[in-house]
Amino acid sequence: MNLKLEPGRLLRRYKRFLADVELADGRVVQAHCPNTGSMKTLLDLPRRAWVEHRPSPQRKLHWTLVLLETARGGWALVDTSRPNAVVQEGVLRGVVPQLVPASPIVRERGPEGVKKRFDLFFADESGRRVWVEIKNVTMDSSLRKGRSDFPDSVTQRGREHLELLTQLARAGDRAVQFFLLSRTDCDAVGLARDIDPAYAAALEDAQAGGVEVLAHRLVIDPRRLLLGEAVPIEH
Repeated sequence: MNLKLEPGRLLRRYKRFLADVELADGRVVQAHCPNTGSMKTLLDLPRRAWVEHRPSPQRKLHWTLVLLETARGGWALVDTSRPNAVVQEGVLRGVVPQLVPASPIVRERGPEGVKKRFDLFFADESGRRVWVEIKNVTMDSSLRKGRSDFPDSVTQRGREHLELLTQLARAGDRAVQFFLLSRTDCDAVGLARDIDPAYAAALEDAQAGGVEVLAHRLVIDPRRLLLGEAVPIEH
């Protein structure tokens, strides 16, 4: 995924979806912050940021907060509208050997009669249906330096997705929980049991029920996002 970003400095994030960013020329712009999580460990200020300018009559805010510098000088993807496209592109490039589509990939689809949707859907080479739910992982772990943990706040929606994935796996479909490690200063994904022990327990139950759990790193620079190699998942 190609990017066209401008550097700046995050001044504050507020009202959940808003951020004030000072650009390199001194202007302060109000940017959309497309992230429903707490962004814990990423909001100590000041912090370097990268924003995208996309003016449109259909958009109230013409700027979007995309990347934030981490405390150790790396980068984190905070725009959660990007991971689905990044993972889809990586799957099509063959980066994830466990996921080989034999049909077109469909975004935002759910099982018939179910309101919830999953991020990617396709059929594999054996003809089995494959449902993939993607989580963006950016929180610095409190347990080990170099690990990033999920979730950064209690996620009932995440638990409900795991429960539905488990039902699909038990019915004979392939169900995949995919963690995208979106920090360049970390090398593993973990579970934030102290924040949401119910999610950690639900993930363990899902694995026992046949849900596949995968994690890959995100390769970040201000010009491009690419799906990178697999990383370990520490429980």
